[in-house]
Amino acid sequence: MRLRLLRSIVLVIVATVLALGLPLGIVSWRLVDDLVHSSITAQLESINASLNAQQMGSGSIDLNQVAVAIPAGWRLEYQLAGQPPVAVGAPASEHMVNSYLTSVSDGTLTLYSPNTQLRNEQFLAIGLVLLAVLISIVVGVGVALITARRLTNPLSELANRAARLGAGDFRTFKQRYQVAELDRVADVLDSSASDISELLRRERDLASDISHQLRTRLTGLQLRLDELAEHPDAAVRTEVTAALEQTDRLVNIVNDLLANARSQRAAGAAEIVLTAELAEIENEWSASYSAAGRVVRIECPDGVTVRATGVRLREALGVLLDNALSHGAGEVLIRVRPDHPLVLVEISDQGPGIPEGLAGHIFDRGVSGASSSGLGLALARAFIEADGGRLELRRARPPVFGAFLVNAVTD
Repeated sequence: MRLRLLRSIVLVIVATVLALGLPLGIVSWRLVDDLVHSSITAQLESINASLNAQQMGSGSIDLNQVAVAIPAGWRLEYQLAGQPPVAVGAPASEHMVNSYLTSVSDGTLTLYSPNTQLRNEQFLAIGLVLLAVLISIVVGVGVALITARRLTNPLSELANRAARLGAGDFRTFKQRYQVAELDRVADVLDSSASDISELLRRERDLASDISHQLRTRLTGLQLRLDELAEHPDAAVRTEVTAALEQTDRLVNIVNDLLANARSQRAAGAAEIVLTAELAEIENEWSASYSAAGRVVRIECPDGVTVRATGVRLREALGVLLDNALSHGAGEVLIRVRPDHPLVLVEISDQGPGIPEGLAGHIFDRGVSGASSSGLGLALARAFIEADGGRLELRRARPPVFGAFLVNAVTD
């Protein structure tokens, strides 16, 4: 897109510059011609004044007396009607420009100048016009580059944000671009992210509540039916056995539906080499931690692979690293324990940890021990759970978070 936009702007600039440059070149060419002829005419009038004075004083005209006023390479010619011309200076040539006027005794006085000076000045004027055109094009291309970058970079960022929204990243961004239309798109993306996140949270909570209530009620029903299975009446026992079979089938259906929902959420997950993924995360956060005088250390065995979505995993661990940078202290350790069937990724630091009374609600939306929005950890848990894993607080003080990821080896 940037190339197309740049090409369009440059073509408009070139067309505009040429539309103005060509007429300017023609006008400059003719203007120089007029100026040179005006200069020749002015000099001719000066010579003519000298000849008039000579005519009045001596009664005759001698061009040799004004020869000193003729520049080198020029030619002065005087002609009376019906008489051959009298000339001084350079020989006549077709490569000359001239100016003439009626002189003393109704004669014609003509002053010739080599056209070299005229052409040099004309080409100089054309060169200046071309230079101005070139500078205009260069400046226009520079402006086009800046404009294209200013438009395409935000569009690329918005496209990435839309892609991350589709991948399950529901965070909002404060960055705006001082372009009303682009800022409007950014506002809509942020609003959509919040709405979708809230909608999915309500659906997950509803599904969790429904499954819990169904399982509780089905378990109670099974217990009651188990008691009735000892009834002395054979007909009653037969009906109770049939009811127990239907109840077992209903329990299996509920479990299958929940498992299918979890598998659909993790459908976008793929095998990821955890060492490479953690190395990218370390590179991303190393500058921020170095500026704070802290380090991030990773302990991960080679060859560990998990089933996850890269963007979700990076965002979830990024939330934990951001919290550790803002509220923690000392070294941050990311330790990988490849236990079957899950891979445990622990993130710990030496900070004061989670306040008492908050540890049980740290993943709830809107709950925060600082002045933040309380959305980060809730989103981090949603990212991990979306790929079939889970995120827990394993220790409150000093804090240790554990992300359990699906082991690709046993998946």
